[in-house]
Amino acid sequence: MKLKIKIKPKISYYVSIFVSLIILFYFAYKATVAYLIHRELYGGGLDTLVLLRASISGIMLLLIFLFIQFIKIPDLKSHRTVLRGIFIGWTSVFIILVIVNLSSIYFIIITSLVSLFSLITLFSLEDQIKDEKNTLTEKEIYLLQQLAKKK
Repeated sequence: MKLKIKIKPKISYYVSIFVSLIILFYFAYKATVAYLIHRELYGGGLDTLVLLRASISGIMLLLIFLFIQFIKIPDLKSHRTVLRGIFIGWTSVFIILVIVNLSSIYFIIITSLVSLFSLITLFSLEDQIKDEKNTLTEKEIYLLQQLAKKK
């Protein structure tokens, strides 16, 4: 698929980090409020609702750290593999949200947008990999020049 848009994989990672931050802050806020309410009503302890919301926040924090590590990958083929996984992950979250909780429209919208953006980046990356195959690196050019001088 030939796209005129050239999107670098790093941009997709930054978008995923931003959406993960939104989800992290939302569920951290909800967990804090639920904990304070539970503490006032029952005098302490943790409720399962508090633990679930805090767990989702922790998972999002780990995902953010993973996305930051993915930015450092130099190889385009590795980026393609990672972006496929990110696309499958965000699409899975989108489908689960549609099935389980249709009333959380904001999360459905942002997960569908980041999933679509990852798909567009994946198609753009496929084109970049095809273009890269047809070009020589500087080291290859240098070696060819050295070989031409010897003859």
